[in-house]
Formats: sequence, C-alpha cells, structure tokens
Amino acid sequence: MRRQGTTLISRFAALLLILATVTVGAEVVAPSLANAQDRVVRRLSLFDFFVPRRLSPRYDGRNDLAPTTRPRKVVSKPRKPKTRLVRAAAATEPEIVPVEKRPDARTVMVIGDFLASGLAEGLEVRFAQNAGIRILDRAKGSSGFVRDDVFDWPGEIASMIDVEKPAAIVVMMGSNDRQQMQVADKREAARSDGWTKAYGERTVALAEAIETKKIPLVWVSMPPFKSTKMSSDMLALNDVYKIAAEGGGGQFVDIWDGFADENGVFVSTGPDVNGQPARLRAGDGINFTSAGKVKIAFFAEKPLRKLLGLPAEDGPPALAVPLSPNVPVMPGVTNRTEPIALSDPALDGATELLGASIDRKPADRLPQLETATPVGRADNFMVGAPATAVVPADEATSAVGR
Repeated sequence: MRRQGTTLISRFAALLLILATVTVGAEVVAPSLANAQDRVVRRLSLFDFFVPRRLSPRYDGRNDLAPTTRPRKVVSKPRKPKTRLVRAAAATEPEIVPVEKRPDARTVMVIGDFLASGLAEGLEVRFAQNAGIRILDRAKGSSGFVRDDVFDWPGEIASMIDVEKPAAIVVMMGSNDRQQMQVADKREAARSDGWTKAYGERTVALAEAIETKKIPLVWVSMPPFKSTKMSSDMLALNDVYKIAAEGGGGQFVDIWDGFADENGVFVSTGPDVNGQPARLRAGDGINFTSAGKVKIAFFAEKPLRKLLGLPAEDGPPALAVPLSPNVPVMPGVTNRTEPIALSDPALDGATELLGASIDRKPADRLPQLETATPVGRADNFMVGAPATAVVPADEATSAVGR
C-alpha cells in the first residue's frame, strides 16, 4: 500500500513537472506564433489535458493557439457629406464702360446725407454711357435737417447752385434726423409737435430755395430699415418730404416698395434692376449694396429723364442718312421697314396699278359659276339617271359631227 501510494505521488509529481514544462513552452512559443500569424494567443490549462479538445467549449474548429472568439468587425457608418452652401453663380453682366463726357454736358447735383452718396453712385452707373449727363455728388454724410450746425442745407443751397450751375437737383436726406432739435431756446424731442413743425419748415425752405433758382427737383424718399422703430419714423418723415417737394414744384419719388416685402416690411434681398435676385442692403440694415444703390437710381432715373427731356433709355445714335427722303428716321430705330403707298405704283417698278389696263365691267370680274353639275363628278349627288345630262360643249360638238 505504501509503495502504491508512493507510485501515485510520483506520477502526480511527474504530471505537474510536465504541465509546468508545457506551460513554459507555450509562453515561449506564443510570441513567435503571434508575430508570425498576428493573432492573440491564450495559455494552456489543466482543463485541456483532461477534456478532449473537440468537447471543449473553447474549441471552435481552429488552431488552439487562435483566439476563441472571432474579432468583431467594426463597420463604420458612411459619413454624410457636409452640405456646403453653394451660391448660384450670378449671370455675368457686361461691364458698363463710361463714356467721356462732353464739355457741354449737363450736371445733375445730388445732395443729402450718406444715403444720397450711394444714390449718386447708382446714377453714375445709370448714366455712364450718356455723354451729355454728368453726376455730381455734393452730399454731406452726417448732415440732415435737424443739425443745421453741421450743415445748413436751406441756407447753403443757393450758393451751391451758383457755383455748380446744375441742370437738376436730386435730394435724399433724413436718416440722421431721428434726434432732438434745437428750436429757438428749447430742445424738442424727435417727432414731437414742436419738432415736426420746425422740421417741416426746414424741408419747405430747401424746396423753395431750389424753386427760386428755377432748377428741376427730384426728391427721393427714405427706404425701410431693419429697425422697426426707425422704419416707422421714416414713414412719417416721407409724408413731410412729399409735401415739401410737391409744394416746391418738384417730383417726389417713393422707393419704399422696392426694398420691402408684400407687407411693407424691410427685406435685405430682392430683385435688382434686371429682375434677378440680389442682396440690396448691407448687414447693418441701413446702408445699401452696389445693387441696391443702382436700384435707388433706377427709381429716380425716370422722372429725372423726363425733367431733362431725355429719352427713356440711352439707345444707339440715329442714322446719319435717312432711308427715304419722305420717311424720317426715328432716334434709336435702326431696322425700320419703309412703308409703301398705294398711290405710288412706281415703288414696285410699274407705272400703273395691277389690272388698271383691263377694261372690264365689275360684273365681268366675278367668277362664272356652273349652273349644273356634270354627270360623274364627285359632287354630283343626284339619285338615279338624270332627266337631262349636262354634256360639255366640245363633246356635244363632236357628237353632232358623227
């Protein structure tokens, strides 16, 4: 019994020695296998010696040194492409090349505040190809009717007219006037009764000073602004400007709807002078972009041309030689068809009207209609044999000859 127990202990010790040797060998071999196959290696245990490999829950039919679980395949979701705001390329408009102004070109003087300077820029574009019109910017950016200490428009306009000798004056002013006004020895709050009365008197004084010099006047209204309160004040001031302009014999041009939506509210974008969508106002909601300045000038251009006696558009010059001595050529019309008078037969190379040499009675000119339908023709709808058949004359003659 003792010997048998010693034998079992010896076998068990040998088993432990073998197990230790295999474990160390697995640890030594594992890195090389891992480097060769690029796989994760697990260690052996006593469970592998006593349980058949095919019954092991860790066995997956592959090499024992292979990982027992398959690596998870990471499927990355396709990223949505970042949406980039791509602005539609604006149609390239032909560049307007200004023509050289004639020495005797008439001057259009623009006065007012900083918005009037933008109006002057737009008018320069609109009249760029008119050699007979010169735009003169005499606006004062910080001026208005309230701060006459900055610039007194009613008091200074007469001397400006004497120096510049303009053919017409365009006024756009009021964006700086939402402030207190010094009236006599009192400061009146903006749009109070005293303020409104004094403000109206100053606008009328400017219009009357221009009328005294017999200069045509075009007064452009204030546009809507991004600030609701400011827009409300501009609406009230536009009524004052209209009364002053029309009272001084000038024309008032209301541009409000051109820079507002269907409800009369400020919009920063809208159709330009060509009907294409464009940004008209700057980010501050007050100033205008280049397209907006040209649009203001577009509204002022029509009455200005009318006062100056100019055509509606600057078209091509008239032809030097008329097409016919009897047919004058209208300015700007290059493809005109010359009219032909019925009383002038020589125009078509003849000496008399068509058919004039044929002397026939009016009744003879009528077509001779047949009184009976020949037999056998498609439009003969008679049923049965006719009582008398209509026979052509040549056939009847030949029948008689037989």
